[in-house]
Amino acid sequence: MLHKWKIFTLAAALIIQPQFAFAQDDNIERRVNKLEKEVKAVQRKVFPQGSNRFFEPEIAPEIANPVNRQSQNTENAAVSDLLGRVTALEEQLATMTGQIEQQQFQMRNVETKLAKLDAALKSQQTSTLAAETDTATVAETPASQPATTSASSTRRDAVAAIEIPDTGNAFDDSYNYGFRLWDKKFYPEAQVQLQETIDTYPNHSRVSFARNLLGRAWLDDNKPTTAAKIFYDNYKDDPRGGRAPDSLYFLGAALASMKEFSKACEAYDQLESAYPEIAAARLANRLSSGRSAAKCS
Repeated sequence: MLHKWKIFTLAAALIIQPQFAFAQDDNIERRVNKLEKEVKAVQRKVFPQGSNRFFEPEIAPEIANPVNRQSQNTENAAVSDLLGRVTALEEQLATMTGQIEQQQFQMRNVETKLAKLDAALKSQQTSTLAAETDTATVAETPASQPATTSASSTRRDAVAAIEIPDTGNAFDDSYNYGFRLWDKKFYPEAQVQLQETIDTYPNHSRVSFARNLLGRAWLDDNKPTTAAKIFYDNYKDDPRGGRAPDSLYFLGAALASMKEFSKACEAYDQLESAYPEIAAARLANRLSSGRSAAKCS
């Protein structure tokens, strides 16, 4: 009787043990599949160009052996492998989650600074325009009219002497004419021409060039407040534009000329952060000089 009981107990153990192992494997496999899907979803959002950046490609399924030939060592190795995959995936998911949170914090910080800068520029622009209006009113005296008329006539002749491009490309002709006016230091005329170019071709692929040059025409005309607003809008509204990095640099230059040195340094910091390659190459010399003039740390 005792012998039969031992046989029954052994048979029960042999039946239950594989079922427990299979249940454990199935539970871990579900965890692995769930985590791998989450990691891939996060990875596609943060690194859409690098599908294999943080984890290896799909692991090929092992060749199944008949159940009745699997040894306990093989089962233990399979469980250990799954646990290793779970641990690795959990660590990778935690790392990427931290990176996303850090990027979001940095973006919120930049947006806050830009919003404050925009408000300050609008406020200062209003004050400057009022002061310019008062100055112009005082300057309009009868005694100054003859000299002004003579100077205006000479200026009109000089502007008329500048050749208007006619290549058949409407945008380029309009922009290049504005550039020629600016290059000859006819800044008010350049401002009018470039603004007309922007208004006529607001969606042109190179309108960023026209906006940036318009800002420079105002800056070179000793109107840094208006220039700063134009540079800021060109960067904010079209950050991928061809002259968005340049507008950030000239924004810093305009702010520095207004004695807003800390804000100028913020503009230079944003240039280095948003366009590191351009800041380190094409604009490197200008950026270095600008930082030095604004006494950036």
